[in-house]
Amino acid sequence: MTFPLTGVVPPVCTPLTPEREVDEPSLLRLVDFLVEAGVHGLFLLGSTSEAAFLTDAQRRRVVAAVTAHVGGRLPVLAGAIDMTTPRVLDHVAAVTAAGAQAVVVTAPFYARTHPSEIVHHYRRIAAASPVPVIAYDIPVAVHTKLPADVVLGLAGDGVLAGLKDSSGDLAAFREIVAGARALPGFSVLTGSELIADAALTLGADGAVPGLANVDPHGYVRLYRRCRAGDQEGARAEQERLCALFGMVRVGDPARMGGSSAALGAFKAALHLRGIIDCPVTAEPQVPLSGAEVEQVGKFLAAAGLLGPGADRH
Repeated sequence: MTFPLTGVVPPVCTPLTPEREVDEPSLLRLVDFLVEAGVHGLFLLGSTSEAAFLTDAQRRRVVAAVTAHVGGRLPVLAGAIDMTTPRVLDHVAAVTAAGAQAVVVTAPFYARTHPSEIVHHYRRIAAASPVPVIAYDIPVAVHTKLPADVVLGLAGDGVLAGLKDSSGDLAAFREIVAGARALPGFSVLTGSELIADAALTLGADGAVPGLANVDPHGYVRLYRRCRAGDQEGARAEQERLCALFGMVRVGDPARMGGSSAALGAFKAALHLRGIIDCPVTAEPQVPLSGAEVEQVGKFLAAAGLLGPGADRH
């Protein structure tokens, strides 16, 4: 891989069969859909990939299938996400053996973690990893915000090759972007669907938005307009994508969590667009109702993503 990694790098959904096994044909159709849209890389086994719900064997199968199918046409990153350093090291070995060209790693979780322990975690992983390590800042899931000084210090020491920021903290993100200017080759990527244009304007190298599974063409257009200095065009595209992102709220919060609602909506959208065979999510997530799936369809239609005139180009 060449760093800094730039562009749109979707966190790829993991299609499942009704029996909740990896649906490899649907997965590879989704990969082809993303590649043909012009994305710049693929991130497997992230939050949108339902990595936390997959068995170790399923994780390896996803990476092996995609890397073999892509054949080096664009970079493939894989999450090595688990609670503790020894478990993450096992995942690093597995996904790199399966072909991943970089690993994406959160802070440790479950136990309460001190910044010194986070530093040790990343140093230990980088020392053992045969590929670059990208930090994944997602405090909503791991309950720890990666401090900017920790990230930049590890980057300066060559431990980290990049950061995927899904914290939603634009001020802290800006601090990272500013500090990274002195670190050539360090990639700063936003995980936000809703402020990708703002992050790119601040100086982010790219975006890793879950909604890019559903509308990769839109995010590629957004990235290109930002890079061309077309602020009005970028803003219009971002606002269209913000409206489309409303699909994650169709699930009834009285009976399902936010993960069930968002991932269910993304998979329902991919199913409605004819890209994956089955919209099922991993257990114990709650499926969308038929009425909620109809609402997802309305969001797609409003964005021009359903029917013979669907925007794929």
